[in-house]
Amino acid sequence: MDIFQTVVAKAAGITPGSPLAGVFSGRADLMELTENSHEASLRPNTPGGLSHAERAGLACRISNLNGEEILASHYESLFGDGSQTLSDITFDGGSDSRLNAIVRHTDLVTLNPKTAVAGDVAALQSIGMNDPDIVRLSQLIAFVSYQIRVVQSLRLMAEIA
Repeated sequence: MDIFQTVVAKAAGITPGSPLAGVFSGRADLMELTENSHEASLRPNTPGGLSHAERAGLACRISNLNGEEILASHYESLFGDGSQTLSDITFDGGSDSRLNAIVRHTDLVTLNPKTAVAGDVAALQSIGMNDPDIVRLSQLIAFVSYQIRVVQSLRLMAEIA
């Protein structure tokens, strides 16, 4: 795997000739695991109740909520039919109770994870979301949040390098 072609490297602007190239190369194992997690989170073989398009839309939404335009653009490239609406941070799910609960939960955990309580999971269950899909949603939110932090940290490191 060419670590300079990973989503993180591209989003952080890390290239073979950049100031952080050596440090980045030294963590090739971590970058490979991160890229594998990206694929597992966004395009798993068995997507369950969250389609690949919905995952891309939610990942784009999480990126937008964090002001992360480059990652948002990356996730836009993965859109399938219908996921664009999910990326719009002003969209609240509309009259679709399933999307409303998913969007609410995604926004809550992305912006205010400390305030999430058991009732928030119960809200997902109340719209028929099963436990494996709740875990899938949680994993997606956690992964994209992690990816954003890695990219932002690398950019800060590059500024002072």
